[in-house]
Amino acid sequence: MYAGELSNLIQQTGWVARAVLLILFFFSLFSWALIFQKLSLFGRLRRRTTRFLQAFHATRGLPEPRAVAATGSPLEVIYAAGYRELASQLMASNPHPRVKSVHAVTADMQVAAAEEVRKMETFMPWLATTGSVTPFIGLFGTVWGVMDAFSGLGTAGAASLRVVAPGIAEALITTAAGLFTAIPAVIAYNHFVHNIREMGARMDNFTLEVAALIEKNYL
Repeated sequence: MYAGELSNLIQQTGWVARAVLLILFFFSLFSWALIFQKLSLFGRLRRRTTRFLQAFHATRGLPEPRAVAATGSPLEVIYAAGYRELASQLMASNPHPRVKSVHAVTADMQVAAAEEVRKMETFMPWLATTGSVTPFIGLFGTVWGVMDAFSGLGTAGAASLRVVAPGIAEALITTAAGLFTAIPAVIAYNHFVHNIREMGARMDNFTLEVAALIEKNYL
């Protein structure tokens, strides 16, 4: 029933409203594809990070990256970057290995963490753009529909439902389509921003943990 009414509404719209609906459809299609991709991504990262931390905490001291690798967590990349700097300082201070600068190790880890965050933020601006722009695209269709309705009234010279129905249909359907496209994008954007911040906090905590282990074992 509702599908038939929606089909009739679309048939009553003009070329401007149909162009607006087509633009909103592509925005919505890409946004939903991105939402499902990000949901899968953050689910994998959360599970892999948990496995990495379990493997890391099961060892004593600072294990080699190969001993805790193969989980696919961003913490692997961060730890490998810090361990390379740590190994280079220890090799440079032979025959009495010692760490010259813990800050240099943490700096390398922070750079690697920033790069991992940048990867997680890929295409996030698209969701933000969809949430902020599509309501105005729908509003454009609404304004055009109202203009068309008033134009029909002026041409007919008398107010009737038959005259104003096409314009009102354009106004209603484009407004609804704009909101339908924007609301999921805004919700998903806020959810993913929270996930990125959470993962960033776990990276920062892990960096501090590694720095504390270096000071404990090598200073």
